[in-house]
Amino acid sequence: MKKLLFTLGLIAVSASVFAQDNGAGAAAMGKAREKVSFSRDFLVIGFSYDGWASAPDSVQTKGLSRGFNIALMYDIPISKEHFSVAAGLGFSSSNIFLDDQYIDMSNGQSNAVKFVSSDKYKKYKVSTNYLEIPLEFRYRAVSDNANKGFKASIGAKVGMLVNAHTKGKNSLGGEKNIIKEQNKRFFNPWRFAGTARIGYGNFAVFGTVNLNPLFKDNTNLDVRPYSIGIALSGL
Repeated sequence: MKKLLFTLGLIAVSASVFAQDNGAGAAAMGKAREKVSFSRDFLVIGFSYDGWASAPDSVQTKGLSRGFNIALMYDIPISKEHFSVAAGLGFSSSNIFLDDQYIDMSNGQSNAVKFVSSDKYKKYKVSTNYLEIPLEFRYRAVSDNANKGFKASIGAKVGMLVNAHTKGKNSLGGEKNIIKEQNKRFFNPWRFAGTARIGYGNFAVFGTVNLNPLFKDNTNLDVRPYSIGIALSGL
């Protein structure tokens, strides 16, 4: 009899522990589901086709010029439903390929950029990288879950130029030769750009255009970079 009671007691204790574990597991799963169902697009990643608007006819680009940007943003609701503002910190990179041209970097006494027509490079690109502060006004059809439904945003960002370089590829003695020159003296140290994004769920299309010239005022080139691409967002 004692053995039977002991056995039944063990079974009861085991069942209780199992139920508690199941309850804790269910609670954890519930929290996980709640977390999955809550999103305000804290992380935004973009891949884009890049170009130079207002470039003179003497400056020719070619191929698939491309860009990348990423931003971690803090979303602040400004109404009970749908609308919010967001600000954060981001990074963007742009690579523009020139068509049988390169930038003459040899004149260290001048800040005026000079494009030279030449076929000395098989590929030649101009790269710029910025540390940015993006600001957005947002609309979401599903106010508490940016992973679902229609959403749109419009805004602006301020960028500080952290790196600018050119990279040319050709052949030397039958071997691949790469020449990379890093110099920021031709470029405006600050970037001011307008942004827009429209999408559904985690996917969107976006556009960005510079509000100020890429090159310094004394270059007489009013080149305004732009980007059109696909954005992934979440968290």
